[in-house]
Amino acid sequence: MNRAVITGLGIYSCLGTTLDAVEQSLREGRSGITLDPQRKELGFRSALTARLDTPDLKGELSRSQRTYMPEQAKYAYVATRDALRQAGLDADYIDRHDVGILYGNDSTAEAVVHSMDILREKRDTTLIGSGSIFQSMNSTVTMNLSCIFRLRGINLTISGACASGAHAIGLGALLIRQGLQECIVCGGAQEVNPTAVGSFDGIGAFSTRESDPTRASRPFDRDRDGLVPGGGAATVVLESYEHARRRGATILAEVLGYGFSSNGDHISVPNVDGPLRSLRMAVADAGVPLESIGYINAHATSTPVGDRNEARALTALFDGHPMPPVTSTKSMTGHEMWMAGASEVVYSLLMMRGQFIAPHLNFEHPDDDTAPLRIPTERLDDYAFDTFLSNSFGFGGTNSTLVIGRVRE
Repeated sequence: MNRAVITGLGIYSCLGTTLDAVEQSLREGRSGITLDPQRKELGFRSALTARLDTPDLKGELSRSQRTYMPEQAKYAYVATRDALRQAGLDADYIDRHDVGILYGNDSTAEAVVHSMDILREKRDTTLIGSGSIFQSMNSTVTMNLSCIFRLRGINLTISGACASGAHAIGLGALLIRQGLQECIVCGGAQEVNPTAVGSFDGIGAFSTRESDPTRASRPFDRDRDGLVPGGGAATVVLESYEHARRRGATILAEVLGYGFSSNGDHISVPNVDGPLRSLRMAVADAGVPLESIGYINAHATSTPVGDRNEARALTALFDGHPMPPVTSTKSMTGHEMWMAGASEVVYSLLMMRGQFIAPHLNFEHPDDDTAPLRIPTERLDDYAFDTFLSNSFGFGGTNSTLVIGRVRE
């Protein structure tokens, strides 16, 4: 079996649009959450959202390329461009090798709504525009990036709700282990516009703590009242260990384990059994003792039931073993949804590299289920760890767990 290693990272996030900026935000415990007045005008119960601007790609991409790209594909382009640069994969190398792409994306709402608005107003399908079809498909990110970067390996979009980005990384690692690919661009992207999340607001999924936006996302806290939507994109370049060594690439980490499961239960209410099976599968796949896991980036979105059941699953996993520090970076970013599984790997890798753990914001009062977790509310400095675990769960009961660690020669 080949080893799947990470050689490049890129991110476009409410915490920053470069790795250095994001690391600084993590160190400072700076929240990227704000209010969007437009959401109130549209009838949202909650105007809370992550703060993010769409990148201006004029001068970098042609007009036709930009025409085919919705918001989240632009985020993903920037994240992938930066990840490929860090990995040392230039256009010449990519032209001579089969580099693949697996990217998580589970909706493209704004492009669909925009095209239908034109149709209803103009009563003429020819006025919708040639770019609309490519913007509105779930596979918009992979189809755009594979063409822009001339990727010739696997080309596939992963639609796994809020576990999409994590599943993309896990499935990429499996393909590399099996020798079916030597290099894959993996990640997740999420549009941030109101259209993308109106239905979430309608079912009461969002926090309504609008008086103090930066305190609204409260994973594991007793007084949590719902998630805050966010988004952007994050990219992780995966390679086989031997491929990276042959290229002389700097190896940042290794995907040690991947676990997955389905709750087989309610479409929107999570349970304990499904996440626990995903956790146990990932740890077994990694072949590492629980004591070696130095940090857990929890899925915890700040919803009452979801956080409670994840806490119960983690407590069951570590029964009889010391609990490592557990945080949810969603306390700073909100829930980045289809992107979250990939972005939280990037956040965790930055912390592992920098030997710190970012503070878990707004955790003031544990409840009976979250009290057993070791949740640092202040930054942990000089905290060296070699292995971390990252959870991602989604609607429909899809679960993904990744175990990632430093490379051991």
